[in-house]
Amino acid sequence: MILYAESCAILSWLLAEATGDDVAATLQEAEHIIVSDLLFVECDRACIRAEKSGALTTKQATSARARLAKVGSHWETMRLSSRVIDRSRQPFPVEPVRSLDALHLSSALEVRSALPELRVLSLDQRVRDNATKLGFVVLPEVSG
Repeated sequence: MILYAESCAILSWLLAEATGDDVAATLQEAEHIIVSDLLFVECDRACIRAEKSGALTTKQATSARARLAKVGSHWETMRLSSRVIDRSRQPFPVEPVRSLDALHLSSALEVRSALPELRVLSLDQRVRDNATKLGFVVLPEVSG
């Protein structure tokens, strides 16, 4: 399985949230993981915010960021291109879409143009809804 991983899902795994186990299992199943360089910015910023707000200790935040850097070094990192930026400025099937979510969705569309079997890993409902409408298989699967 080839997977585009979005920040919300990776943060859930990184911060050991309740849904983190589902994300970890999906990551384990993937043969190839592709992320936007945006993911590292979002995850690092979230760890910094969590530390400054007291939700994480300095040690926990440092550990989470180091874990991301280590594991993320094995992922393919996609730069934000002008094509991704241009697509992000256009409407999506389910609006409203936040700017960073639009960049993730556009990045996934760009990757899919070369890898049609690409799946999207996300826990963000807006991203999931749009990815589904754009024809992606979205993981982790949600029962209901």
